[in-house]
Amino acid sequence: MAFSLPFVPKLTQNRSSTILAIKVYVPVHAYCSFHNKTNFFNQIHRSKTVKTKEALHIRHAKALGEVKRLFVSKNTDERLSMVDSIQRLGIEYLFEDEIEATLQRKHMMLRFQNIQGLSQVAFQFRMLRQQGYYIRPDIFNNFWDKKGKLKETFCKDINGLIALFEASQLSIEGDDYLESAGQFCRKYLNEWSSTFHDHPQVKFVTHALSCPIHKTLSRFTPTIIESQNVSWTNSLQQLSIIDSQMVSSLHLKETLAFSKWWKDLGLSKDLEFARDEPIKWYMWFMACLPDPRLSDERIELTKPVSLIYIIDDLFDIYGNIDQLTLFTEAVKRWDLAGIEQLPDCMKVCFKALYDTTNEFALRTHLKTGWNPISSLIKSWLKLLNAFLQEAKWFASGHVPTSEEYLKNAIVSTGVHMILVHAFFYMGQDITNKTVSIIDDFPTIVSTTATILRLCDDLEGDKDDNCDGNDGSYSKCYMKDNPGVSIGQTREHMRKQISDAWKQLNKECLNTNELPSSFTKLCLNTARMVAMMYSYDGNTPSKLKEYVKSCLLLEEQDEIHQQHYLRTLILFPDTTL
Repeated sequence: MAFSLPFVPKLTQNRSSTILAIKVYVPVHAYCSFHNKTNFFNQIHRSKTVKTKEALHIRHAKALGEVKRLFVSKNTDERLSMVDSIQRLGIEYLFEDEIEATLQRKHMMLRFQNIQGLSQVAFQFRMLRQQGYYIRPDIFNNFWDKKGKLKETFCKDINGLIALFEASQLSIEGDDYLESAGQFCRKYLNEWSSTFHDHPQVKFVTHALSCPIHKTLSRFTPTIIESQNVSWTNSLQQLSIIDSQMVSSLHLKETLAFSKWWKDLGLSKDLEFARDEPIKWYMWFMACLPDPRLSDERIELTKPVSLIYIIDDLFDIYGNIDQLTLFTEAVKRWDLAGIEQLPDCMKVCFKALYDTTNEFALRTHLKTGWNPISSLIKSWLKLLNAFLQEAKWFASGHVPTSEEYLKNAIVSTGVHMILVHAFFYMGQDITNKTVSIIDDFPTIVSTTATILRLCDDLEGDKDDNCDGNDGSYSKCYMKDNPGVSIGQTREHMRKQISDAWKQLNKECLNTNELPSSFTKLCLNTARMVAMMYSYDGNTPSKLKEYVKSCLLLEEQDEIHQQHYLRTLILFPDTTL
């Protein structure tokens, strides 16, 4: 017998949505039966979902308890190895006390130990510097010859070279021997892996060179852990798998929550030039604040990120210099009454910025007791002045010097503005002194912005015919230095990125006056750059691939992703 529908749906266009709305006409005699069955099946679905989540949480708690039991049974060196694996699997938030106690004890013991092996020395150096302890590079003195080069006897120790290369990623200014040793390790290991490509250690070498531990985001980077037949490896990996399932589900919910906010804001509907990329914007704080406990922070901080993109397009595409100047002055006054002279689209943008920022300040005040509105406005004003400067350069055809360009461009990244918002919303160690520091664009923020700007320019500028007219650093640098090739320019930029990393590493040692959570956020922002960009032009963004997998859309394109998100927002009971 053929199945017959009790009603025929009629499709109508909903004016407030790009999705076709279903207007259903149901015969009265069929409604009660259909409604009761629908509720019945929805209740079954919700019940199964709740039971599945409960079972996952029980498995997670059991696996966590097993790993912690194993952890306390180990000596300090074994615990340090476990800490390394825990951090590389991205689950360190579950072991904060254990990690700090282990590294503190190791730091105290280090001066009394006579460590012989290169790999052991390099490993402990990396682990302690990663945690903010300043370990002097002279710990490696026994491995250097009289010229400061790695002694020949250690040059074939593959495990030692991998560990030394990883340690060199934490170099700061003045660590010349260590930095030089890291460059040697990269060159030698590349040549070795090309020659002995069937060797079982090649996968570890390749992984280390392409994904240095210190400069990648552990939760979004494939992790290779050499088991060495230790008892805790399987338990730790099982915990990581369960944790990843829970976190992926959380990220999906956050994506939906932010996408709904963005849809309700209405800018993509009101502004024809506005981007509509909520998934892309959410990826920034999904990467930079990976701790699952910071769900609210990720959602709220993505809101100003979205406004950066819209206002950047406003300055790049729509407004003329006079209009953009009026817009910037309106932000300085922070008054809705002063926007009458602006075009309609700028009024819409200003209203969205005004309302969103004031709401953010109110939420922050309720959460922390501190009203950040003055600092938030200052940070936006810095950003808009940088946008305005770029617009003036472009309109006049002026090509700034590379120094002028970079000074302005690190502001126009938006990094300072976003990190100011994050500093207040995270709510740790907010004092008059730390507020003054964060308002003044501190070194830890400027170095992070420098890494982002130069990496972005390296990614975006792959044309050999650089003439200096569209405002990337490489074009300005080549204008300053006639005769310099694009290859030499890119090498110069890589050197600047390396120098910025050394400065950032120094700031991440326990020396700056900002809270450790903020320091880690800055570091993760720099780490995120490698995840967002692909310099070979072929490999997709690792973060984008991760978000697709969260949405069960590995094979879908961006349009289908947006449609799928909107469907889930309109019909939240949709089965995934």
